Amino acid sequence: QGTLKVRTQAVGAQSMFGRVIKMVEEAEAHRANVQQFADKFSAYYLPIVAGIAALTFLFSRNALATAAVLLVACSCTIALATPIAMLATIGSNAKRGVLIKGGKYLETLARADVLLIDKTGTLTLGKPIVTDMISLNGMDENTLLSYAASADRYSEHPLADALRRSAQERGIALREITNFESLTGMGVRATVDGKIVSVGRNTLMDSSAPQQAKELESQGKTVLFVSIDNSLAGFIAASDTLRNDVPEALQEAKRLGIKKIELLTGDNERVASSVAHSLNISYRAALLPEDKIRIVKEYQSQGHIVVMAGDGINDAPALAQADVGIAMKAGSDVTIEAAHITLLREDWMLIPQVIAAAQRTMRVVKGNLGFTAAFNIVGLTLAAFGFLPPMLAAALQSIPDLGILGNSARLLKNQ
Repeated sequence: QGTLKVRTQAVGAQSMFGRVIKMVEEAEAHRANVQQFADKFSAYYLPIVAGIAALTFLFSRNALATAAVLLVACSCTIALATPIAMLATIGSNAKRGVLIKGGKYLETLARADVLLIDKTGTLTLGKPIVTDMISLNGMDENTLLSYAASADRYSEHPLADALRRSAQERGIALREITNFESLTGMGVRATVDGKIVSVGRNTLMDSSAPQQAKELESQGKTVLFVSIDNSLAGFIAASDTLRNDVPEALQEAKRLGIKKIELLTGDNERVASSVAHSLNISYRAALLPEDKIRIVKEYQSQGHIVVMAGDGINDAPALAQADVGIAMKAGSDVTIEAAHITLLREDWMLIPQVIAAAQRTMRVVKGNLGFTAAFNIVGLTLAAFGFLPPMLAAALQSIPDLGILGNSARLLKNQ
């Protein structure tokens, strides 16, 4: 006996089950271009078959041959060739923890050649820890941390969480704040005990970074500058851990045809350089959300198919702008909403796996369409010239359906 307390975090459409249902509905709405082509072709195909049947009767006066033309024609397989394969891939990936919003994004992903990646929470675990604190103007470390953690009290950024955890470990109680303001890509600002406290990038302060801060940055650490009443009070360094599976996943992505992989981060130049060089990829640092959008558009204007992977609210605009946006498991609700593919497991290998799945799907779709086209051409030709009896034509009509189902069923296997 006892009590059970249940805290509801999401209900209905906001729950994970609700999101899955919504994504399934969106998958039907976001049809691939090749599927739209097949649907349009099917509408014209029946009049073409009717015309061939009329010509057959006109020239041969053979009613059986005319009937065979009408019986062997199989327009439904043209319409089914694409959606069957797309739904098979979407279903099999959902079982593996990858939600895809539609066949359109599978078709696009199969042709992708540029992969842009966020750093914090995407390449790294998103659980940074405070490593160094340097206070200025005679302020002790605990007071500095108290102001910084309190100002970041309502922020969802992983670095803000690191400050709060560090304060908790030291037994420092957070202070009540007012006028909280989240400055996207920059940091936060709030009023703490009547003082205006800013925490974030050095661009929030009207001063150059001290040499000590530069040394910490050169070690690959992220430095948060803390100012009180527009005066630099100190800075706090934090470090995050690179995900173990990232190097292997990036190598696999390159093998699958991704020609350019680039790190996009709001972090400083030294931290970005350290992470990028360890992965042998290029990077751009000190970026704001609008900068990431600009870079995505820059690649798109050059004819590239861009995939963007991220997890933070700052990444949402770039994810929506990219040809295919991938949201990591730890992503915010806004990020997941903006993305076209969502990973439900913290496994970086899912990214090359879904790229490979998209490429397999397009090969199957092309195989389905090719098989259907060949069957109809051969079948109509034999029927029109009287070599195919009506009974045999009717029996053969189901062969393309079975062929497409069998070929597409291969996509249900987890590879």
